[in-house]
Amino acid sequence: MTPLSLFELNNLVRSVLESTLQPSYWVKAELAEARVASNGHFYCEFVQKNPDTNTFLARARGVMWSRTYNILAPLFERATGEHLRAGLNILVEVEPEFHEAYGYSLKVVDIDPSFTMGDMARRRKEILDRLAADGILEDNKTLPLPLLMKNIAVISSASAAGYGDFCNQLSSNPYGLHFNIQLFPASMQGENVPQSIMHALEKIANQCYADGQAWHCVVIIRGGGATSDLADYEDFNLAAAVAQMPVPVIVGIGHERDETVLDFVANTRVKTPTAAAAFIIEHGAQELAELQALADSLRSAASQLITQQHNELESIAKLLPHIHALLHEQQTRQLEALAVHVASATQRCLWTSAQDLEKIRTAISQALTTKIQKEKFWLQSMAQSIDSFNPEVLLKRGYTLTCLPDGQLVRSVADLHSGDRITTIFADGTATGIVEEVTESREFLSS
Repeated sequence: MTPLSLFELNNLVRSVLESTLQPSYWVKAELAEARVASNGHFYCEFVQKNPDTNTFLARARGVMWSRTYNILAPLFERATGEHLRAGLNILVEVEPEFHEAYGYSLKVVDIDPSFTMGDMARRRKEILDRLAADGILEDNKTLPLPLLMKNIAVISSASAAGYGDFCNQLSSNPYGLHFNIQLFPASMQGENVPQSIMHALEKIANQCYADGQAWHCVVIIRGGGATSDLADYEDFNLAAAVAQMPVPVIVGIGHERDETVLDFVANTRVKTPTAAAAFIIEHGAQELAELQALADSLRSAASQLITQQHNELESIAKLLPHIHALLHEQQTRQLEALAVHVASATQRCLWTSAQDLEKIRTAISQALTTKIQKEKFWLQSMAQSIDSFNPEVLLKRGYTLTCLPDGQLVRSVADLHSGDRITTIFADGTATGIVEEVTESREFLSS
């Protein structure tokens, strides 16, 4: 077999493709790469991935010449709100080409925006269905808005015109409402949007948990810009973070016609940053009006109550003389009845007391008679006892008393001495003698 040169082989492949394939095919694919060259041509890479493993099943280079690109790209962006970028699923009409020097490629000749729009809607529905399955889709929507949203945490780019408009509108509101605004800067455009906003939301949530609801609401705002940039907000993790915020989230992103998945999970959705400010002002004004109406109602009710009480007091004042006379008559009758009752009770008490006193007198008399008799008997006994010790009685019984010359009664032989002059007293007289001998022995008694 005669060998072929590479050019000859590639030329053969080209001839076979041109002779066997149709001029063009509609192909579904994902844009893995997409760029516009300086010459205006659009270069990309089409891929197909395994949905389970995310590995590549097919790849092909694609090109859209500048003339075609300048026609199709604006139409696609107006229809979908997206520019042709990596990550989009698209439906394109391509012409398969094989060039001996550049190899296989697909030349884009037409594009169907409705397919991409459907894919975007499908992805958003998948995010919302997943949030609903997790039970958090309506979490932020069910949070009640505070009566006055005074402390406001704002997530925005510090240099964004929309943020400036938001602050200016709040500060110059016609109702004189005062708001405390703190910016939590975040990237609002580019691939880093979800992570940047989630980082800001985490800071705000931590302050709410630490300080006990330090913020009344969170406002996520982004001013005008390329609609295609809003695709960065179609993120499940970002939507879940907004849905689970502990305070109401107000979203005002883009233009009036723009819409992101955050609009479906936030507590309140408005069209633009200025609309977010207007919503907060009107909410406060409405609460202020209700408070004013309540104050007016309270003032009116208080005035009516005061008038009513005044009238009642005047009526009572007119009745006082009659009431006083009635009370005086009633008190007089009660006092008379009480006097009769007291007199009767006193009489009964005196009669009862007289009976008690008579009983007591009788008891005392009997007790005194008994006591006197007992004491008389005791005195008689004592008199008899005393009489039994009377010296005269004892002398009559034969006893004697001996005294010394000084009248001292001799009670013991120890009081006597030999030679002492003593006097002995008898019942019928006395005898005087001198002591010759003192003997202390008592033997003579026993003899």
